[in-house]
Amino acid sequence: MTELSPVTENTVNEVKSKPVPTLPDAAKVLEVKHWNDRLFSFKVERPASLRFRSGEFVMIGLMGEPNPATGKAKPLLRAYSIASPSWEEHLEFYSIKVQDGPLTSRLQHIEAGDEIILRPKPVGTLVVDALLPGKRLWFFATGTGIAPFASLMREPEVYEKFDEVILMHTCREVSELEYGRQLVEHIKTDEILSEIEQGKLRYYPTTTREEFHHMGRVTDNLSSGKVFEDLGIAPINPETDRGMVCGNLAFNKDIMAILDGFGLREGANSEPKEYVVEKAFVD
Repeated sequence: MTELSPVTENTVNEVKSKPVPTLPDAAKVLEVKHWNDRLFSFKVERPASLRFRSGEFVMIGLMGEPNPATGKAKPLLRAYSIASPSWEEHLEFYSIKVQDGPLTSRLQHIEAGDEIILRPKPVGTLVVDALLPGKRLWFFATGTGIAPFASLMREPEVYEKFDEVILMHTCREVSELEYGRQLVEHIKTDEILSEIEQGKLRYYPTTTREEFHHMGRVTDNLSSGKVFEDLGIAPINPETDRGMVCGNLAFNKDIMAILDGFGLREGANSEPKEYVVEKAFVD
């Protein structure tokens, strides 16, 4: 018979000191901000090994519900653009709240100190490298599609390569524009960021339902030429203009058709052209 080792105080301490199981690829939540009943943003710790280009996205999420048969749970992941620039120490994300969405119905309830899953493999087409050199860069976004541009608007390389940067962002109501409005204001007033931006950033927010000083969809304001008239600029020209598009599938297709009509061509990381489109979505 094998003699059992006595349970000592040291043994108890060893058991207590064992690490508590954590999520795979866990990232700790640092801050959560709710903009209204449909939108929120949050910041998480940045993995030390994570390198990304401003405009890229990663897969983030939570563990799904356990399988009744096996008792095991699988990660529930979705693609989210990184809203913070490549040089920032933390990672920021901007999300919708879908009450019956598999992920966002739960993600909207995270708090500082919680953990999410973050797969540290950034990818995406909304990067400066996927565009040919130009003079004027357009960001076309609806809703949370502003997230990758929140990253790019704070990226020094953007202002090194372009003389003018124009953000067109459309939402249904004024409160849904607040994230972008505060961001642009911060960029223009922050001592460091304003030095990077150098007065090149122009902001053209519009609403489609609530009364606002600029109204109408991005597509309508482009097609009619209203945005060019309002900003006092020349229409889009393939010789000088470059574009980045991020929104839902219908929006992306409509903007692509308009840009094609202006003579611009869709590019990619492997073949830079005049505009690029992000085709990853969250629900």
